[in-house]
Amino acid sequence: MAGGRDIPFACDCGAVTGTLHDISASRGTHAICHCADCRAAEVFAGQPDPGQDGVDLFQTTPDRVEFHTGLDHIGVFSFSPNGLLRWYADCCGATLFNTLRNPKAAFSAIRVQRLADPAAIGPVRAHAFVGRPGGGYKHTGKAWFLLGLLRGPALARITGRWRDTPFFDIASGQPVRKVQIVDKGARADLLR
Repeated sequence: MAGGRDIPFACDCGAVTGTLHDISASRGTHAICHCADCRAAEVFAGQPDPGQDGVDLFQTTPDRVEFHTGLDHIGVFSFSPNGLLRWYADCCGATLFNTLRNPKAAFSAIRVQRLADPAAIGPVRAHAFVGRPGGGYKHTGKAWFLLGLLRGPALARITGRWRDTPFFDIASGQPVRKVQIVDKGARADLLR
């Protein structure tokens, strides 16, 4: 298998910059999430509601993420005390990454529009939480979506790469930034 590429990323205003290392279509999953929480996260951070287009993400592992500038502009919020962590640039409201709360899970997903070369991650392989007429949801490419959630993190756990994360203090297991919990009422108002 050929090696991956290093792909720069940045927030909207350019204050936060970094690199995704050793990235290719086979080293992660390009997916679009249509769930209300991903959409609400965009709005909470100050971005427009992506609506039916969903939120374009590339699932990978935190050991592939390196920040170069703007660490003082990184914020994190969650919609519940146990929910997904949503990392953003507080300088311009650009959503950046989603991570799980446990660093041993070794999962991160970057917002694709932050990448300098989105073509390097390959085509969209999965859509999650696509609304159905009359209610309910469907998923397409569910195997790819689940593979992105399990394969990379499992390998990172086995090899110890989970410890190489810019998002957590490994000694304490806590996020490197204080997590802002958005209460249910405020969350509910975001997509009205």
